Amino acid sequence: MDLYQTVTDQIVEMIENGQNKGQQLWHRAGLVQPTNALTKKYYRGINVLSLWATAMSRSYDTSLWATYRQWSKMGAQVRKGEKSALVMFYKDLEADAEDVGKRFVARASYVFNCAQVDGFAPPTAPQNISDADRIDVADAFLRNTRAAIRNGGDSAYYKPALDIIQMPDFSSFLDPISYYAVVVHELTHWSGHKSRLDRDLSGRFRSDSYAAEELVAELGAAFLCASMGLTSEPRADHAHYLKGYLSILKNDKRAIFTAASAAQKAADFLWSLQPFQTDDLEEAA
Repeated sequence: MDLYQTVTDQIVEMIENGQNKGQQLWHRAGLVQPTNALTKKYYRGINVLSLWATAMSRSYDTSLWATYRQWSKMGAQVRKGEKSALVMFYKDLEADAEDVGKRFVARASYVFNCAQVDGFAPPTAPQNISDADRIDVADAFLRNTRAAIRNGGDSAYYKPALDIIQMPDFSSFLDPISYYAVVVHELTHWSGHKSRLDRDLSGRFRSDSYAAEELVAELGAAFLCASMGLTSEPRADHAHYLKGYLSILKNDKRAIFTAASAAQKAADFLWSLQPFQTDDLEEAA
């Protein structure tokens, strides 16, 4: 099995379905980070997208996943006939003596959702966080980045030459959460500045680097929104960019992996600027 092509095909299919339904897999209310039921660690990067896509296509309403063996350790049994979901991890290979650095190889793992097992009692869901609390968290997150944000006009964008984020006035948004959902998109762009992550996709994507950067910002915003309990908002130019995303993904089976990895690094960087932290950033196993 070509793991890269399998995952890419899954994401492309969900994006195309989202085009028809007017909703992408990362633009849904209540989207949360997929979590390993045994280790309690979050899945990250491409695995977030893969598990979101699987949950959406099968109408799962829980974010808990684990391998067959892990469910068994918890005294649960995957029901007969249930279909697994693919996640990927990278295993270190010992380098030859003359090689420098580590080499990694992609490996597949197969997980099942909590909705596919018997004998497991999901933990009591935490009380829903109020919109006011979500806004407080998002506002503190924004302040702690110390990004230069200007308000005014009717467009949201990041201007690298001045290293500023321009946002429409707060009052022009439907609600405060919508404002923060848009600003974290721009913060993802901001994270790539030369003085921060120095993200340059031109060598990897050449003439498609602008569309690739927009995809990174879309995914970075989705990861951040999920971790803060916000709903990622589709942009006004969403349909135009989707054509570019699909073109890149269909012509390069590793593109979504690169974009998801860059988006995860951006989200991790922005969280690193906070005095408060999310749970362990290590990938779920």
